[in-house]
Amino acid sequence: MDDLDLEDVAKALVAPSKGILAADESTGTIKKRLDTINTPSTEDTRRDYRELLLSSEGAGDYISGVILYDETIRQMAKNGTPLTELIKAQGIIPGIKVDMGAKPLAFSEGELVTEGLDGLRDRLAEYHKLGARFAKWRAVISIGEASPSQYCIDTNAHALARYAALCQEANIVPIVEPEVLMDGDHNIDECYAVTETTLKTVFDELYKQRVVLEQMLLKPNMVVSGTHCPEQAGVEEVATKTLYCFEQTVPAAVPGIVFLSGGQSEQQATEHLNAMNQMGTYPWEISYSFGRALQASALSTWQGKPENIEAAQKAFLHRAKLTSAARDGEYNADME
Repeated sequence: MDDLDLEDVAKALVAPSKGILAADESTGTIKKRLDTINTPSTEDTRRDYRELLLSSEGAGDYISGVILYDETIRQMAKNGTPLTELIKAQGIIPGIKVDMGAKPLAFSEGELVTEGLDGLRDRLAEYHKLGARFAKWRAVISIGEASPSQYCIDTNAHALARYAALCQEANIVPIVEPEVLMDGDHNIDECYAVTETTLKTVFDELYKQRVVLEQMLLKPNMVVSGTHCPEQAGVEEVATKTLYCFEQTVPAAVPGIVFLSGGQSEQQATEHLNAMNQMGTYPWEISYSFGRALQASALSTWQGKPENIEAAQKAFLHRAKLTSAARDGEYNADME
């Protein structure tokens, strides 16, 4: 895989029956995850948990790539093997989260902009030496009474495009992630409108920054009802409106769309992905880049105890198998 060019890497990440494991939780986020199982967040426990996932035998049947955090890409397994080598041994491509998180956007109360462009060229060169062949940058767009502003969308889209251009310069495939958050009481049509505007703005900026579309992937939200909306859209409506939105906004040159789960439950995310893949053929591959929707069962099974590692790996592989089936449009609830 080290010899693959950018287009080959992008295509490999959205290969049939496979998708991406997002294991790039920041130190603060992974602490919240570990808190739920009453396990202290230390360098060793974080390593143990991620090693549990990355060393699950057979993961390469369902997982094409893994997004890592800065700490993880530098860590060794308990036996001294670099975690990146564990990943490569299963035919999985290592990736890396490179943004520095969302911070308050100046003169726009309540809105956020993702930072991390300073020094990014040098960091990308180092990550490439450490084995990363793709990267991720997440922008956060929230829906509220007065948000999002076009200013917020424009600023985040510009940063995403600059990041993507720097990645391609460094021979790393950029995953562009403009996430319209589920948080709020907005309905699915409001989510559609904001997602459409965001994607149009992002691709306009990508064009301006000379990003090669064949050498990138898009990691967007699905078009769903807000978490607190009294009327929750059903699976078919989510799939239909999501695909229609992307037909209007995503150029055919993009090799694949790797949807984020965005706070959906494991089963919800799987059902939505499956429904989209049953709706016909599209110019881009429809795959996944899930975090919690692939990890939740494994984490709750593990409970931070060495004796639970094998059971946790089985739970992870089961979820990965179901998600892989949904990526091919072959999932049904009886498989749960």
